[in-house]
Amino acid sequence: MILRGRLLSFHRRPEDLSDMASYLYEEDGGLLIEGGRIAACGAFGDISAQAPKDVAIVDHRPHLILPGLIDTHLHFPQMQVIGSYAANLLEWLNTYTFVEEQRFVDPAHAARIAVAFFDEMIRQGTTTSVAYCSVHKASADAYFAEAERRNMLMLGGKVMMDRNAPDALTDTPQTSYDDTKAVIAAWQGKGRNHVVISPRFAITSTPEQMEMVAALAREFPDLHIQTHLSENLAEIEFACSLYPQAKDYTDIYAHYGLLRPNMLLGHAIHLSERERDAISETGAVAVHCPTSNLFLGSGLFPLKEFERRDRPMRIAVATDIGGGTSYSMLKTMDEAYKIQQLRGERLTPLESVFHMTRGNGEALGLADRIGTLEPGSDADIVVLDARATPAMALKMEAVTTLAEELFLLQTLGDDRAIAETYIAGRPAKSAL
Repeated sequence: MILRGRLLSFHRRPEDLSDMASYLYEEDGGLLIEGGRIAACGAFGDISAQAPKDVAIVDHRPHLILPGLIDTHLHFPQMQVIGSYAANLLEWLNTYTFVEEQRFVDPAHAARIAVAFFDEMIRQGTTTSVAYCSVHKASADAYFAEAERRNMLMLGGKVMMDRNAPDALTDTPQTSYDDTKAVIAAWQGKGRNHVVISPRFAITSTPEQMEMVAALAREFPDLHIQTHLSENLAEIEFACSLYPQAKDYTDIYAHYGLLRPNMLLGHAIHLSERERDAISETGAVAVHCPTSNLFLGSGLFPLKEFERRDRPMRIAVATDIGGGTSYSMLKTMDEAYKIQQLRGERLTPLESVFHMTRGNGEALGLADRIGTLEPGSDADIVVLDARATPAMALKMEAVTTLAEELFLLQTLGDDRAIAETYIAGRPAKSAL
């Protein structure tokens, strides 16, 4: 199959709006897809000339064809938590989230929400996400089973938490270790699944459980680790009170040997220079969750500061459903733009698209498979329609550059702007 349309894929993070060398753009492009992978990418005339004569051509002109969008931090059990009113993070967790997550002990409930979750990812053009399941092994089994059924490249893990939560939502150090190992044995590498070691955060893990997390990290050095860090000032104070020997919140995780290039630190807003240096030196990733940070009043993530410091930090972006308020990565980057505006910084539309495609692929160490349209990559692709609504179509009459079109998609776009989502070369959104 050849997909025809306007191709956009990044080689690296753009320095500014004039940095055309940072990306590939083909006005009349073609993607040759074979066996679920991108076999060739370039001008349509060149691609069609080298393809078999009877190849099917799907014409998406005048739409943009991009790599599938990537979401690096969200909570699978929180679909029915999104939009819940609370004053701050800890109140929100105790009032809504911990109550809802207890329902995931039921495999039937977990399976039902898994179907809804993956439907929503596809509707939004998100082809890969990194999810926290609940503390129950059944929730991880449901998540990965549905990912395998749809042949999606997904990351996720059973949450580990043994304190400061309802009894029905806690495990023990030993059961958290055993259940995580069972999930790894059952799902790691099955289909396109990647299991993530997932201690929720230091507040909900005793030192004994953190020792088990450290053991898993040593046993499975190639697996990702995900947790939360410095989202909220009250959270930081509480975490440090539970680990008084630590220099700061980041040092809790460093003490257990968890800071490494495949560790994802959700939020990471309020960091001292010492913490920033520690994260930078180990290559761990700070995950920016803009809609959640605004909704819960957590703070304004200093993205540009992190990127331009002498020792730059690796950054990813994410929706953080259900603290986040939109499943759309387009809306996520719209809020990321506004946060930088409030901080007196600029985030260009080219940077926004880079972050939710190649940037997030690099943050996950998976840019050889996802996040670009380069030959050999998995054919996870999104088609964007900048005229999807009357308001967008009207604005497009005045748009004259690619950057303006991307900014329009970011500002007014949502699931309606996703004309199609391809999973391993197969159309998925139109099949819902």
